[in-house]
Amino acid sequence: MPVRLQKFLADAGIASRRAAEQFILDGRVSVNGKQIRLLGTKVDPVHDEVSVDGKPIRAKRKIYVALNKPPGCVCSHKDELGRPTVYDLLPREWEIVSSVGRLDFNSEGLIFLTNDGQFALRLTHPRYGVRKKYIATVEGEVTGEMLRRFTQGIFDGGEKLKAEKVRLMGSSRAKSVVELELAEGKNREVRRLFESQNLAVKRLQRIQIGKIKLGELKLGKWRTLTETEIKTLLSES
Repeated sequence: MPVRLQKFLADAGIASRRAAEQFILDGRVSVNGKQIRLLGTKVDPVHDEVSVDGKPIRAKRKIYVALNKPPGCVCSHKDELGRPTVYDLLPREWEIVSSVGRLDFNSEGLIFLTNDGQFALRLTHPRYGVRKKYIATVEGEVTGEMLRRFTQGIFDGGEKLKAEKVRLMGSSRAKSVVELELAEGKNREVRRLFESQNLAVKRLQRIQIGKIKLGELKLGKWRTLTETEIKTLLSES
């Protein structure tokens, strides 16, 4: 699919899009041996030969990964405490990817990793409102009144925490299981919602992002997203 030349250069890591535009205006960019100075020129990343200052440029391969994160690992590339990271679960050559949002150390479930910054932004920025679904196993009894508070919104630390939907899957005095759907995903939002009711989350699993479900993906395993799944996620945002 043809893309604007400045986007191609930015995606290849040559420069920011604005700087790439200046490269074009300065006559430093050629396509199929022809110098290009016109902004808005489109190129085919697969078939066209693009060069900057006479050096051939290749587009970076875009990687989109779905991972079932286990508890007991972090989403950072490096951890000051030396704890395992999600990147230990991926092929070494995929160190260029970054997690799309986070799951905390003790949480588990579906997380995406990519080297496509625009894809990550579309899935994490609050203005796009991509929903995420979780199952929380809580120590103690969760009541209907608590769930109503979650959907109305609770203020904590100057932030409004809110679940779009909640469903009580099971409850007793000892343990409750609750399904929650969130639109923003603030830091530790699910845990903080329950903490506001003096309840501790014993297990937290993310089971869905947008329309993509965790499904049968085993704990600690990954798979690449299909083109259809990528388009579906972007169309939701």
